[in-house]
Amino acid sequence: MTPPAEKPIGFLDLARQQDEIGPNLRARVDAVMKHCRFVMGPEVSELEERLAAYAGAKACVGVSSGTDAIQIVLMAEGVGAGDAVFLPAFTYTATAEVPLVLGATPVFVDVDPHTFQIDPASLRARIAHVRAQGKLRPRAIIGVDLFGQPAPWPELRAIAAEQDMYLMADCAQSFGASLSGRKLGREAAATTLSFFPSKPLGAYGDAGAILTDDPERAELYRSLRSHGEGKTRYEVLRTGMNARLDTLQAAVLLAKMDTFEADLRRRCEIARAYDAGIAARVVPPARVPDSESAWAIYSVLTRDAQDRTALQEQMKAHDVASAVYYPMPLHLQPAYRPHHDGVALPVSEDLSRRILALPLHPQLTHHDVGRVVAAVCGHAGG
Repeated sequence: MTPPAEKPIGFLDLARQQDEIGPNLRARVDAVMKHCRFVMGPEVSELEERLAAYAGAKACVGVSSGTDAIQIVLMAEGVGAGDAVFLPAFTYTATAEVPLVLGATPVFVDVDPHTFQIDPASLRARIAHVRAQGKLRPRAIIGVDLFGQPAPWPELRAIAAEQDMYLMADCAQSFGASLSGRKLGREAAATTLSFFPSKPLGAYGDAGAILTDDPERAELYRSLRSHGEGKTRYEVLRTGMNARLDTLQAAVLLAKMDTFEADLRRRCEIARAYDAGIAARVVPPARVPDSESAWAIYSVLTRDAQDRTALQEQMKAHDVASAVYYPMPLHLQPAYRPHHDGVALPVSEDLSRRILALPLHPQLTHHDVGRVVAAVCGHAGG
């Protein structure tokens, strides 16, 4: 008898995760449906307290998305026309679009070829270049904790202090990661989080948060997320946004928080299994020293673009998904080319041609992991 075909391995399996947390999830959602406080209900403040405690931060402000979190932080600092905001070229578009929305200019910085994190040497060179041109004020640095690992925060803090620039953390992909034995969330004046469904801690829609140790800034963030309100709903102190965190999304995240540490451990186990199984075929991701990754994305490097295409087709033939983060660095994107000064960023450009992400989520079984390794290496197995 021919054995039944195996189920394809997707990049994510949110349905299986939902089955695992079903009772707790339903209880949380049912509670919201019962009290009907769908905007800024009690689950929002409960989640804010849990997130702050987890990261060791003094305050957390829940917002509608990671993108809105970045915008609120930069709005609070008055970033706008004439300001240069420095950020890695190899990351998601949200980090770059916010400065433009506020009238500022994103300045793209190259990244480390091994860890994919922002390169401090490139950052220094880019700041010096902007100062020499004299057209923009170097105002802010956004450090991005990419793919689950931390950015080089000691170096970024030193550069920000030397240059008298504001430093913030975009931790959209790396909540749960650690640096020097401490959870990320306090590496900069403000840390923004995203809970997009694909993140290690993901909602069932858009959601985000801001972590800070500054109580005055936290109050300002709360005002900005809700139309610039003051002490009462109809006291408008400033121009704000409609960026509140939905109560239902907070309820989902509270249910997922209960298994978050176990999920992170499983992600690390899978990453180690991949390291051991695929090194003969591709280059596994390098580790940031003295850190623990949240393993939001496990990206390997192929020899070149043709090799990546061949590997994707090979994995597809084994019914195993893959993804490319990111196929084009931001400074080459049509939306950002008019704002880029033309400086080449060779590492980001090279990575975009060679990088490939493998499925990595807590719902992968030992057998699934074996199948992914076999698909990468081009042989039968599981």
